[in-house]
Amino acid sequence: MVARLTDAERAALAVSLPRWTLVPAAAGQADAIRRRFAFADFSAAFGFMARVALLAEQQGHHPDWSNVWNRVEITLSTHDAGGLTAQDVRLAQAIDRLDQA
Repeated sequence: MVARLTDAERAALAVSLPRWTLVPAAAGQADAIRRRFAFADFSAAFGFMARVALLAEQQGHHPDWSNVWNRVEITLSTHDAGGLTAQDVRLAQAIDRLDQA
């Protein structure tokens, strides 16, 4: 089983993943990180989702996400661990690199 992030590791996310928001655990939900993206149109948003899907599949870790027209919202949490893990951080960093490309 993958270990959840420590409190110190969670606090460091503000520096290492500044565009992601920490989502604290709430009724029945594990803690997570979330980022919202906006694109020129639906096609650009969908293309981004396809690239993220390939990354996620390579890493064996899959996001919770939604898409409405030009917007994509991605939430990462490791369900098996019951919260945030290094897997979430790695996928978020890879997604950030895609967004910068």
